[in-house]
Amino acid sequence: MKWQQLENGGGGTHLVVLDPDEEPVQVLTDFARTHGIHGAQVTAVGAFADAVVGWFDREARDYRPIPVRQQCEVLSLMGDIAEGENGPVPHLHAVLGMADGRTRGGHLLRARVWPTLEVVIQSVEPPLAKVYHPDIGLALIAPGRREPAP
Repeated sequence: MKWQQLENGGGGTHLVVLDPDEEPVQVLTDFARTHGIHGAQVTAVGAFADAVVGWFDREARDYRPIPVRQQCEVLSLMGDIAEGENGPVPHLHAVLGMADGRTRGGHLLRARVWPTLEVVIQSVEPPLAKVYHPDIGLALIAPGRREPAP
């Protein structure tokens, strides 16, 4: 991974370029924690060797994995970074393009970059906090809250 801070007046924008075989969810989690990013918008393009996206099953209150066992283009990857119970965590959704032009999409559970993933992280203020909702089974951003609920 390589990164660069970009000038935008506020200094809160980073370009992160992932290398082949890196796992984007983990790399972006580590990057946010190392650089003290507690709230951000994330966008990216690139490609994966393979990936697993998920569809949230309301009844099971868990993600149903959708494996993508082929090289695919990252047509759109977007999401946020917010403060969770154990520090900043990314919440990312991806639309992936297959060789035949079809797409797969959902919550990005994991992937393996090939050849690159170009990520722009735009920090926001105040920090964003996630609060777990046991009735839903998810931690969701709580506007106006600066720390995650215990």
